[in-house]
Amino acid sequence: MRYNFFFFLSVFLFIQAITGCSSKNRDAADFAKVIKPAEVSIFEYHIQSTISDLEDFVVRLYARNPKYEKNLSVRRQKIDSIFRPQNGRYRNGLENKTSKELLSLSFAQDTAEDRVYLLGLGLVKSIQEAYGLDEMKYFLTGLQLSLERIERLHFNLSQVNWRLKTYKDMNGDLLFLTNGMSENGYLNMGYEVIMTRILTRVEDDIYLRGGLPQKYMFGMSTLFLSIVM
Repeated sequence: MRYNFFFFLSVFLFIQAITGCSSKNRDAADFAKVIKPAEVSIFEYHIQSTISDLEDFVVRLYARNPKYEKNLSVRRQKIDSIFRPQNGRYRNGLENKTSKELLSLSFAQDTAEDRVYLLGLGLVKSIQEAYGLDEMKYFLTGLQLSLERIERLHFNLSQVNWRLKTYKDMNGDLLFLTNGMSENGYLNMGYEVIMTRILTRVEDDIYLRGGLPQKYMFGMSTLFLSIVM
């Protein structure tokens, strides 16, 4: 794989030399698409699919837990600020926190903020940190991705999935209502399906980077990991 990468890179540099340096950024982006290894296309597809799934997840959480934001207009602004920050109008400073801080706050007993917003923002930040989305414009090789970061992402996502089913408030009620009986009498397992899809993608990415996904045992004292050290 490394041989092929450097071969294509040499071809690219040769083409640049004979065609000039005009529109260099555009040409580099176009070339990156042409020589993109299959594993990079898989990573990018997984990222896009996961972000889309997370938005569906947050929308469902708000619908199931309206107490965290009853104003539908503000709720929409919060969702936009998470998934379309360039258009989102909702700001309260929480967007500057790390994924570890946001996920921890979303399950903390004394949290006064909107838990759904905290969790949604924390999950998206987790993806951004793990895949370095704020650090590079595009991938040339899967080696650019940190195996350790993706493994930490898998650990944190697995713990979120566990906490959603177990963490309760002072009254003994679950912090987040997820799966439950719908009005037509069917058991809604949509949340479980979404989390399983996301975790499966991350496990595939770990495997592609040469690692092996792990199984974890969580307790009430287990902490979220910092993805970016």
